[in-house]
Amino acid sequence: MTEQIIKPDLNFINDVINSGGESLKKCFQCATCSVVCNVTPDDKPFPRKEMLHAQWGLKDKLLSNPDIWLCHQCSDCTASCPRGAKPGEVLGAIRKLSLQHYSSPKFLAKMAGNVKYLLLLFAAPVLILLTYLGITGKLDFANVPKDPVKGIVFSKLIPTTFFIDPVFMIAALFAAVVFARGIMRYWNDMSRNAGTKGGNIIGAAVSAITEILTHRRFNKCEVTKGRSISHILVFYSFAGLAITTTWALIYLYGPVVIKFLGMEPLQWLLGGSPYPLTDPMKILGNASAAGLALGILLVIFNRIKNSAKAGIGSYYDWLFIGIVFFVTVTGILSEVFRLMDIAGLAYPTYIAHLSFVLFLFAYAPFSKMAHMVYRATAMVFAKQAGRE
Repeated sequence: MTEQIIKPDLNFINDVINSGGESLKKCFQCATCSVVCNVTPDDKPFPRKEMLHAQWGLKDKLLSNPDIWLCHQCSDCTASCPRGAKPGEVLGAIRKLSLQHYSSPKFLAKMAGNVKYLLLLFAAPVLILLTYLGITGKLDFANVPKDPVKGIVFSKLIPTTFFIDPVFMIAALFAAVVFARGIMRYWNDMSRNAGTKGGNIIGAAVSAITEILTHRRFNKCEVTKGRSISHILVFYSFAGLAITTTWALIYLYGPVVIKFLGMEPLQWLLGGSPYPLTDPMKILGNASAAGLALGILLVIFNRIKNSAKAGIGSYYDWLFIGIVFFVTVTGILSEVFRLMDIAGLAYPTYIAHLSFVLFLFAYAPFSKMAHMVYRATAMVFAKQAGRE
C-alpha cells in the first residue's frame, strides 16, 4: 500500500470556518449528505469527501476539485445532516476561497468577501462618477440642460459615448482578463490533479451549456425547489438585458458607422437615447428588468423561507443578491422618474444605478457572479473527463 503524507493546512481550516463554514467541525462522516444528494455522481460522490478534506485542511485537494462547483447548493444535505454540519454552507465557503485563490489581484478577491471593505469597494465607482460631475459642474443638477422635446436626457448629465461606454468597457475588459487567467489556472490544476480521459471538449461544452440553459440540475433539488424558477428568471433576465445593451449600442453607433461607410442612413437606427417605450428594444429591456425584479425577489423570499433548513447564507451570498436587487430597483426608478420629469429624483437615482452596475461589472470575477463561469468550466471538465 502506497504511503501518503498528509500535511494539514490549519490556516485553511480557519479560512473555511470564517468564510461561512462555521459548522465544519460538527461533521462526523456519516455520509448522509452524499446519500441524499440528487446531483452528485455515483462514483466518489460529494459532499462527504469534501467535508473530510476541509476538516483535514487539504487545501490543494479542494480548490482544484471540480466537485465543489458541481454542487448546486440544493441544501438537501444541510437539511438532512443529523449533526447540523451544513455541508451546503461549507462547500459555499470553499467555493469562495477557490475564487480568491484563482482570481488576481488577490487583495480585491479578499476584500470582496469581507464586509468591512464594502464601503471602500463601493466608493471607487461612486467617486469615478462624482469626479466627472464635479469637473463638469453638474453636481448641481440645475446646470443639466433638458431636451425641449424629450425632457430629461441622462446623456446630458453623463455622456454615453465619451464617458460611460469607455469606463464600462475598461471595467468589462478588466473582468474578462481576470476571468480568463483564473479559468486557465483552474483548468490546468483540475487536469493535473483530477486527470482527464481526453474526451470531446466540444461535445462536453454543448452538453454543459444545454444543461445550464435548462437549469436541469436545479429541478433535482428537494428542499429548495423554488430556486429553479427564481434562477431561471434571473439568468434569462440578465441575458435579455445584455441583448438590450448590445441593441442600444447598435442604435447609438450605427448611424456613425453607416455615415463613415458612405451608405444611406437606416431608419431603424435611432441614434441616442431615450428611445420610445414602444420600440422593440425598449420593450425587451423593460420586460427583462421586470423579470429580474421578480426573480431576485423570489431569491430573497426563498432564502428567508428555507433558512431554518438550508441556512440563511453568508455575507458573500447576500452581497451579490443585494447588488442585483439595487441595480434592478434603481434602474426601474430612474426610468420612472425620467418619464415623470422629476429631475431632483431622476438624476441621483441614475447616478446610483450606474454606481451599482459598475460595481457589478468591475468586481464580477471576485463576487458570487463568478459562479456561473467557474461552475460552467467545472461542468465541461467533468463531462469531458467522464466524471458524470
